[in-house]
Amino acid sequence: MQHVLHGRSLVLIGLMGAGKTTVGRRLAQRLDLPFADADHEIEQAAGKTIPEIFEDYGEQHFRDGERRVIARLLESGQQVIATGGGAYMNEHTRQKISDEAVSIWLRADFDLLMKRVRRRSHRPLLQTADPEAVMRNLIDERYPVYAKADLVVDSRDVPHSVIVKDVIAALLNFESASR
Repeated sequence: MQHVLHGRSLVLIGLMGAGKTTVGRRLAQRLDLPFADADHEIEQAAGKTIPEIFEDYGEQHFRDGERRVIARLLESGQQVIATGGGAYMNEHTRQKISDEAVSIWLRADFDLLMKRVRRRSHRPLLQTADPEAVMRNLIDERYPVYAKADLVVDSRDVPHSVIVKDVIAALLNFESASR
């Protein structure tokens, strides 16, 4: 599989709940690559949780830090990187990913996303009276941009190992199509 990547990292994009971190961790293990979760790296750098960053400094401050952290990760050697849901919306970040990595959109439908995000209450963008409306708006706003990714893999309510196999198959198809 390493020959398919030509030394590039894999960057997983998608909305919260799509499975980027869980699938990314297993994909990295399967490919024998390091794994980095951009949100975790941001928290480490800031010494605060993402909800605390949002509350103390606002979303723009968080997005600036996110952009810097992803740029640093992309310069840190080949790995699998799980990004936050909004990272790929930044044009600079999107271009850097395009130049230096293979982007993979883990696309999930509304019902699956809501099922997964309801399990956790730490999503700053969903701390609202109508989280379903927020999620629908995020889908409308972000899916056309996510569609610019190199690959699209549908995240479904199946074991994560199945999605990892789907990602690997998509990578093999991507490599053979780009010859």
